[in-house]
Amino acid sequence: MNARRILEWGGLAAGIVLIAFGIGALYMGIDGRSTVRDSIKQEQIVFGDASDPAVVEHAEQWAGEQVTTGDQARAFALVMREHTLEGSGGLTYAEMGRFQSAANPDDPAGTSDEEAAAKDENGNPIANGARNTWVTETALTTALNMSYMAEQLSVFGIVVGIALLLTGIGLMILALAVLGGRFRQEAAVAGVATKVAIGH
Repeated sequence: MNARRILEWGGLAAGIVLIAFGIGALYMGIDGRSTVRDSIKQEQIVFGDASDPAVVEHAEQWAGEQVTTGDQARAFALVMREHTLEGSGGLTYAEMGRFQSAANPDDPAGTSDEEAAAKDENGNPIANGARNTWVTETALTTALNMSYMAEQLSVFGIVVGIALLLTGIGLMILALAVLGGRFRQEAAVAGVATKVAIGH
């Protein structure tokens, strides 16, 4: 078998491999997207109504609806961030002190100075509740944003799967056309040789 024949058969094999990978990527992408959406639905998260300014700003088209997709999960994370900022007076986690301030217990800024902190009945500093809310918000919004990212990756996997399938099919058609032409050429040469032999 000469080098040209090896390349022709190699092209056919490469087409088959690309098609197999394309099918695998499509399956994984579709399965991943379905898993993300099923997981989001299980949490029973529902947007507030259109009277909420944060919902109007980030998810007006889904007001009152259940969160079921990655895009909706991302929008809900933005709504949660707005609500948390409202509760903390516009301060983020890093801008607040660890403890409740003794001088101004209602100030979400709090203090990181134990001496200036409000104390419980045992004399221990009281944690800053507004800052602790940010811990919960960060955990929940991270999960929601991960759902969005996972769904986007699944869609990317589907697109890659389709591209691999089309490339594999094209490569196989090309390889089969080359092989078919070669076989016809060899058959024609063999026929001519046979006629020449019979003529002699």
